[in-house]
Amino acid sequence: MTMNDRQYYLDRFGVSEQQLRSLVAEGMKGGGDWCDLFFEDSTYTELLLRDGTVNAAVSNIDFGCGVRVLKGEKTGYAYAETTEYPALLKAAKAAATIGSCPGAAAHKAGAPTPLPPAGEYYRIDEDWRTAKAAAFVPMLELLESRIRKKDSRVFKVISMLNGNVSEVMMYNSLDELTFDTRPLWTLAVTVIFTKDGRTETQSVSRSFRSGAEAVTAEAMEGIADMAVKGVDLLFEASRPKGGQMPVVMAAGASGILLHEAMGHAFEADFNRKGQSIFSGRMGKRVAAKGINIIDDGTIPGNRGSCRYDDEGVPGQKTYMVEDGILRSYLHDRISAAYFGVAPTGNGRRESFRYNPIPRMRCTYMESGNDGSVEDLIAGVKKGIFVDQFSNGQVKIGEGDFTFYVKSGMLIENGRLTMPVKDINIIGNGPEALAGITAVAGDLKIDDSGWTCGKEQSVPVGCGIPSVLIKKLTVGGE
Repeated sequence: MTMNDRQYYLDRFGVSEQQLRSLVAEGMKGGGDWCDLFFEDSTYTELLLRDGTVNAAVSNIDFGCGVRVLKGEKTGYAYAETTEYPALLKAAKAAATIGSCPGAAAHKAGAPTPLPPAGEYYRIDEDWRTAKAAAFVPMLELLESRIRKKDSRVFKVISMLNGNVSEVMMYNSLDELTFDTRPLWTLAVTVIFTKDGRTETQSVSRSFRSGAEAVTAEAMEGIADMAVKGVDLLFEASRPKGGQMPVVMAAGASGILLHEAMGHAFEADFNRKGQSIFSGRMGKRVAAKGINIIDDGTIPGNRGSCRYDDEGVPGQKTYMVEDGILRSYLHDRISAAYFGVAPTGNGRRESFRYNPIPRMRCTYMESGNDGSVEDLIAGVKKGIFVDQFSNGQVKIGEGDFTFYVKSGMLIENGRLTMPVKDINIIGNGPEALAGITAVAGDLKIDDSGWTCGKEQSVPVGCGIPSVLIKKLTVGGE
């Protein structure tokens, strides 16, 4: 079987092309403008190791099909947890009926755009569906032993390995049939350290679209290094005095602020409904010249990559901001039709039980020409350097955000001086974007197990070069 084997997927879901056409015809009977089908067969395996002991080993299969019907300004959606034809026919009829009801979800239908071909961004050498969970226990034991060997203050280690493969097939009223096999694995570890009666916790993860062959001793060594990195600073850190000040964000995981505070506001459903702070600003300057912000579904092996999105649109690389100008929102088919543009491959869903909506894939900013992170720090008289965020909150309409900083350093007279913790970074997305005054040339895509929870949970990626924002509010003492 290959990712391009059309008959394999039809056989996998037990349907014929004639039946697909019949189901779409049933969905369109009530005068629908569009109908699509989303088939899914997902296998999940999870292994949990706590202090050297296996605490849980879980396997799960999710199987079914969702049917969507668009009619005028209405959306009908229904699903079946089987792909037997009578059940699919019932779902198609239900979606057609729901789409005709008053108060159904609004959209604007429009003429479709021909789609480009899909690329190849991931592969499976060792299938998660046939790999034995017990085979990975030695790897998790190795990870724990390496962590404990690297730091004598380790008190507790909890590690989790999740591997899954999703086979999907999509068909629509344009007679487009697309399909994909999507691997994904995540290894996450939480380590609790103790010293002089105090405890500190550090959590790290790695996640990629690949087969089980990627879980190697070398990978465990790299994760172990990450798990103990910076622990000395955690024990030394304190809360600084708060106030408005420049903030230097480190390359990599700081990209989560870009995802939350800016990326969501570029999703087209918020802009179509006038709910985003960036609504109506297409073609306008939103950042300094030279700043480019991208949402990309084509990075090989990246957690957010996709050959096709969940509407059958090929994965693409989309410049949202180019040279400081807002160039594109992130579109599913509905918003693309509304704005009269091509879909960008951002129609995503948690599973066949959910309607697709515009979602990010891997969101990042391109490298700039302002030197290194040390150069950025050297230009700050008094400020904060941050490299790990968590627990962010964003108001899409106003653009206001608050992020909890897991770790960082005080900047004094162009030098890093004191480690800081337990602080919040508070600001406004458009203002922060406009306030980026320097971008280093050190773009890093963070490969942690990021999951976005906008109504539904989907895997995403993020990244950023080191950037200097001239003024944010730091919540401290």
